[in-house]
Amino acid sequence: MSLPTQFTGVTVHTKANVYFDGRVVSHTVLMPDSAKKTLGLIYPGSYHFGTGAPERMEIVAGACRVTLDGQAATRDYPAGSFFDVPGKSGFTIEVKSGLCEYICSFL
Repeated sequence: MSLPTQFTGVTVHTKANVYFDGRVVSHTVLMPDSAKKTLGLIYPGSYHFGTGAPERMEIVAGACRVTLDGQAATRDYPAGSFFDVPGKSGFTIEVKSGLCEYICSFL
């Protein structure tokens, strides 16, 4: 899978989405077809997020470990990989060191 390096013709919200005292920060991007994405950074730590709509998390740089709600298995995701999260669910994401950069697409 090849991750995009840029988005063309988009609208970006300048106000950041800030979670966990600034340990997770993203910006909302509205695509020309009205699809919504967020681009973000995750600092080291462990964080739980709930989902409304289904999401795809693509890891642009760094790495993370993820446990989907309701599952015992934990998986590692390096740069260039992705995972999907069902709607009305959630996941715990852990970054051991460095930064994890991601694109979140709302499916």
